[in-house]
Amino acid sequence: MDQSTQPIPSKRPLRSASPLAIWAGLLTLYFVWGSTYIGIRLSVETIPPFLMAGLRFLAAGTAVLAWEVLATRRLRGDPTVPDDDRPRFPSRREWRDSTIVGGLLLFGGMGMVALGEKTVPAGIAAILIALLPVWVAVLGRLFFGERLPLAVIVGIVVGLVGVVILVAPIGTSGGGLAFDPLGIVCLLLSPLCWSSGSLYSSHRAVLPRRPLTATGLQMLCGGALLLLGSVLVGELRGFDPATVSTRSILGLVYLATIGSLVGFTTYVWLLRVAPLPKIATYAYVNPVVAFILAGIVLGEAIEPRTVVAGAVIVFAVALIVTARSRSGREVAPVAVEDHAETPNATGAARPAFPD
Repeated sequence: MDQSTQPIPSKRPLRSASPLAIWAGLLTLYFVWGSTYIGIRLSVETIPPFLMAGLRFLAAGTAVLAWEVLATRRLRGDPTVPDDDRPRFPSRREWRDSTIVGGLLLFGGMGMVALGEKTVPAGIAAILIALLPVWVAVLGRLFFGERLPLAVIVGIVVGLVGVVILVAPIGTSGGGLAFDPLGIVCLLLSPLCWSSGSLYSSHRAVLPRRPLTATGLQMLCGGALLLLGSVLVGELRGFDPATVSTRSILGLVYLATIGSLVGFTTYVWLLRVAPLPKIATYAYVNPVVAFILAGIVLGEAIEPRTVVAGAVIVFAVALIVTARSRSGREVAPVAVEDHAETPNATGAARPAFPD
């Protein structure tokens, strides 16, 4: 999920970059964000899901804020720097809204993915999370009155049909796929939480103006909530760090570094040099990458019904993303890994994250 579902203004100046460099960035984004589902699956094999996600985002948030502090040292004493661009400590309102957004995106979004992948294959998880633009469109219409073009409505219906093909009947034995009901529920709740956080951040939240500050703060707040959740649900009772496997440690390190930092950096660079419709392709390419990697790396079975359902859902997402791009509202599936430098209703920077 390490992505962003924030609508991003389509009119923005682009810096110069070669087509080869842009495609290299896109391929990096496809692979890195698609592979995070594999990293999550490996991590939760021997690390409790909320604990794993909390450690991941606390580490990534600390790294992002440390980089921001080092990168802005010269700005603090430079009288030529406008006040709006000068780094400052977040206000109480910014802390509050960062906690809300971080809680919805990371605790609700990423925490549910980690919990769901304990029992549901990574490839199936990626397909269900790919529905994120569907929920953003639905919730945006319900709570903020956003217009839905006909193509988006068709995409929503097609996407829901894909879910039915994929998961029904749930929990049966024999004669088809059988998925854990609780895992499926978690993976359906995840994009709903993520969409809610994305819409709140773009319509209501007051966040730090500097994108890295806002992103790092949300990672810290979300990571702290995940650790609190880990304690409250009793994950630490009986947990022995000595039992954590090398596979899980490598998965966690990969998520905190490559998945969060490399993916985020690549995404922000692409926002500055590439057209938004081209960047938005990751919304429907990532689940395909994740599905293929899950079969290769984890040996997950690729069943005909899964392929059909995945194709239907990816088509629905492509339809929605393309339609909203043409209408001037880009849907970039958000996660704390992607933070677009775009203003929200209050003028503050808002997140454009991933899984």
